[in-house]
Amino acid sequence: MHEANIASERKVIVFQLNGNEYSISVDHVTAIEKMQHITRVPKLPVYIKGVINLRGVIIPIIDLKRRFGLGDFENTDSTRIIIVSYQDLEVGFIVDAANDVLDIPEHVIEPQPDVVGTVAAEFINGVAKLEKRLLILLNLEYVLDKANQRELHNEY
Repeated sequence: MHEANIASERKVIVFQLNGNEYSISVDHVTAIEKMQHITRVPKLPVYIKGVINLRGVIIPIIDLKRRFGLGDFENTDSTRIIIVSYQDLEVGFIVDAANDVLDIPEHVIEPQPDVVGTVAAEFINGVAKLEKRLLILLNLEYVLDKANQRELHNEY
């Protein structure tokens, strides 16, 4: 019976953007880092801030606020870079804060609505209602769409 419970939950990292809570499966998160110097790279989309050197690995950094059309990030003490590994790509997402790991029961996850705030539905994999919290589950395939995956690979 215990195994059935585990299978019916999704473990996620919760992070904040403009006061809303989003989540990414822990399967894709390799690290959460404090904000650090980002080296700019010319001719990239405006939401790709540049690259960092993380323990000898060059990682492109995406400003998720800019990617979602929510404005630019403001660097505060709680700003974090979530390092995400998806398919054969490793990138960092700048977020306002990242401080929670949760197990979300599958039965509380609903399909994405057409729009959540100002984030387009294509970026959203679903929405989970947990007590008084509303978590937006990111769809990494669309956040890191195919054209941009090529750009990220070719530049680094």
